[in-house]
Parts: sequence; structure tokens; C-alpha cells
Amino acid sequence: MELHLVINGRKDLAAQLYQQLREAITGGRLSAGAQLPPSRLLAEQLEVSRKTVSDTYATLTYEGLLVGRIGRGTFVNAWAPRPDRVQTATDLACAASLGKWAALPSPMHHPARDEILRYEFIGGATTRNQFPQEEWRRCTLDALRRIARNSGFYSQPEGLPALREAIAGHIAFSRGVKGRAADIVVTNGAQQALDLIARVVLEPGSIVAMEDPGYSPARQLFVAMGARVASVPVDAQGIQVDQIPDGTRLIYVTPSHQFPLGMPMSLARREALLDRAIALGAIIIEDDYDSEFRYEGRPTDSLQSMDTRGVVTYVGTFSKTLLPELRLGYAVLPPAIHGAVLKAKQLTDQHSSTLPQWALAKFISEGYLLKHIRRCHSIYAGRRERILQRLAGDLSPWFEAVPTVAGFHLAALCKVPVDIPLLMELARKAQVGLYPLDVFFHDTAPRTGLILGFGAIETLDIDPALDKVRDILRQIG
Repeated sequence: MELHLVINGRKDLAAQLYQQLREAITGGRLSAGAQLPPSRLLAEQLEVSRKTVSDTYATLTYEGLLVGRIGRGTFVNAWAPRPDRVQTATDLACAASLGKWAALPSPMHHPARDEILRYEFIGGATTRNQFPQEEWRRCTLDALRRIARNSGFYSQPEGLPALREAIAGHIAFSRGVKGRAADIVVTNGAQQALDLIARVVLEPGSIVAMEDPGYSPARQLFVAMGARVASVPVDAQGIQVDQIPDGTRLIYVTPSHQFPLGMPMSLARREALLDRAIALGAIIIEDDYDSEFRYEGRPTDSLQSMDTRGVVTYVGTFSKTLLPELRLGYAVLPPAIHGAVLKAKQLTDQHSSTLPQWALAKFISEGYLLKHIRRCHSIYAGRRERILQRLAGDLSPWFEAVPTVAGFHLAALCKVPVDIPLLMELARKAQVGLYPLDVFFHDTAPRTGLILGFGAIETLDIDPALDKVRDILRQIG
């Protein structure tokens, strides 16, 4: 690969070369340790004499910007000086906007790979041990063969037809969702689906009604778009519909497994929510993020399956059933916003990567996904039961579980005052990752406790981890 340098005319060749190389080094375009081309090759590239290049290299070496290594070549010195000052956020005209983004919290931020602890109770994550590596490898190889036969054009913004057909069949079977492949748009995870819907529905100042406590990444997304988020309390039946304010344009709910508390929305509350949305002219986002894992009671219909007026957008993800790193999600769109969302998707990223789309389409159509969900269901059921036993046993002086029948996290509320930040700090020193519940409360009175994810922790690790938690609780009183 050629080094990008431009020589204009035939005057001051050495000065031009010197200035451009010096600016590339001090500006950081040539990083410390980068190797420069041999003088003969660079001279041929720039159509100058080799002596011009050699003399320039020698001058920069004398100044400490370059270093020659016998038998290896010329390199940028690791100690080369950098500019004294670059523009900071406060120097820019957009400083206020940058400040608003910087102020947004990130309560669901997952740790970096080198920060993951031995025992992790983080929510929304799965263990790699359950991922069907061999089946996914076969599907990925098939996807590579399909891409090799393609024309090389961009794909459709709504996603590959094969994947949308597979998704439509899967969610109709597993969740009773009504929708054709033509109603589905494939997204980069559920978060992009939320972003696209919000882009076309909201304007600065629009009102979004959300459960409180609720899913903070969705709240921060709506706030970042300039919306006013109205916090609506929840009770044992779900969102309190009568407190959704007039003028609301968008309603975000998690009816099958309320995030983070876990209870399902009652049938009466679902019917009331649909009626309220129709009266307001609002769109409902139904985030059905992990309800494929159900452990007790009868399955509940999706809210979308009850919608007869086209006001519910059903959002799902494969991050919870497969791997978060795949970043594949989808939205089943009502007719009123379908075209606008597709245009927003095209403007945002043209389309999601087709390689994982082809692989996932085959993975679903071959029955691997349902097989994987059934296998994980048994594993998660065992983990859930063990955590519930411990919360009802030796951890019961401090915590009680919120009743929940689905998903792979549960909430544990404090029965007595517990210094949760101190508990988390001491647990982290013992290689146990604990996460607070109160960060998901915004305008309603927060409840102290923990959100205990059991997707990322191995079954045999639960007892040793909770033993450490119990001992810490005894220590701090």
C-alpha cells in the first residue's frame, strides 16, 4: 500500500516532502512505530530523486521524529512530539449538544471482555457454552456460498426475504404474532428498531409514555431525540393506563415480561392500553425481548395479536436467544408507519449485513432455533429455580423475589435496608457481578434491590456466588 503524499510541481521538492511527512507524524496520521516505505520505493512513487527522500528521512531522524533500524528500515519514533493542543468539546459551536449526549447515563452498559468477573449476574447476556457453534458454523458456510453467487449490489433495507419469511413463521408459532414477511424489517438489534420507529413518529417536544421503572436505553434514546418522556407507574397488572397523559404520540411497554420487575400485563390492562392508544392516535411499541422463555402458567398472547386497528409495533431480538454480538433484531410494523420506517432504515445504514441474515434464515428454517430455545429453556429454568430457592432460604432476611414467570432475569427487592453500592463493591472484589435495581426508576419512588440475570452465569456457579453474597451481607449487617 502506498503512503499518501502529494507533490505539487517541481519546485522545493525536499521542502514539500519534509513538511508533509512532519505533519503526518505530529498530527498522528502516521502513528508511533509505523514503518515508512524504503527511500527507493517512495522516490519512485513521487517521481523524485532517491537523494531527496534520503535527505528528508535524515532530517526527520535528526529531529527525533524518525528512527532507523539496521536491516529493518525507517520507523516513526515512539517519542515523536504531538500537537500542543487540539479542539475540545467546549471550543465547538455544538458544545451544548455534545454536553447533552455526554450527560446521558448508561445503566445497561455491559463490561468489556477483560472486565467480566468470574460470577456474572448481569441481565440480557447469555453464556457462550449454550450457543450451538456447530449448527451456526454450517449455516454461516451456507451464507458465504450464497453471497459468493450474488451480484454484488446492495440488499433491501427491509432485510432478506428468506429471513423475513423465517421470522414471520417463527413468531407466529411461538408468540402468536400476526404479520406477513412484508410487514417485517430486519434491524441491527432491537435498539435500532426503537431508533427507527422513534425517528418517524417523534419530533422535538413530543410526548413518549414509558413504564417506570422501565428500560433505560429506550428512555435515553427518546430523550436524545428531544422527546419528553412521561413516566407512568406500574403495578401488579402492568402499566397504569389511566395515567398516560393526553398528547402522547408513542407508548413503550414490555407487556410479556415487564422490565425490570418481571410481571406480565393483565388482559384487562392490555385491552385498556389498546383503547387508550387508539383514542390518542398513538403508536405502541411492544418490546418482547425475552418472553420465549416461560416457566409457569399459560402462555400469554402478544399485545400485537390483540391489535385490530394497526397501532402496535412488535419489536423482537435474537440477542437474547442466541448471542448479543450477532446484533440482529426485527420489527413487525403496522401499515401506517411501514413506509416511513423503511426510508429511515435506508438512510441510516442502507441495510443490515447480509451474511448473518442468510445464516439466521437457514438456522431458523432448519429448526435449529426452536431446538436451541428448548435446550436453553431447561437450563434457565434450573438456574431460576435455584436462585429463587436461595432467595427464599438463607438470603431471605435481606431479599424477596418479585413474582415472574418468564425471561432470564428476576428482581430481588430489599426487605430491610441494604447498602447496595457497598454490597456491589465488596462483591466485585470477590469476583461476583451484581447490578442495582433502583437505576431503572426515574420519576416514581425507587425500590432498592438487585436485578439478577441468570443467562450469563453457569448453573454450578450460582451457589458459590450467592454464598459470597450472603457472607458479605452478614459482614456489612
